[in-house]
Amino acid sequence: MPEITYREAIRQALRYQLQNDERVFLMGEDIGAYGGSYAVTKGFLDEFGERRVKDTPIAESVVVGAGIGAAMAGLKPMVELMTINFSLLAIDQIVNNASKLHYMSNGQVSVPLVIRMAGG
Repeated sequence: MPEITYREAIRQALRYQLQNDERVFLMGEDIGAYGGSYAVTKGFLDEFGERRVKDTPIAESVVVGAGIGAAMAGLKPMVELMTINFSLLAIDQIVNNASKLHYMSNGQVSVPLVIRMAGG
């Protein structure tokens, strides 16, 4: 089995999901043209286009909230926050919306959302 870096493993997993499910898209700060703060999404904008790789403003709560809304509408967003400490700016969206909506709606609402962030 070949050895790869964590970054390459994440790149392969993201690419696999993008290639195999049209509902999957990426959104986050500088993930498009810049390729993300750790180059995880480098080249994805050219490979998958603006519809599937979306740069967002530096507003973590808004980014996570938009991801939640997209997930509720039937898409499968993968949201990238630059680092784990910035997730605290979106903690209300994560704790009170993303994690609870399925249960608060008695299972009528699904929130298939991935929030990815670097830590360490």
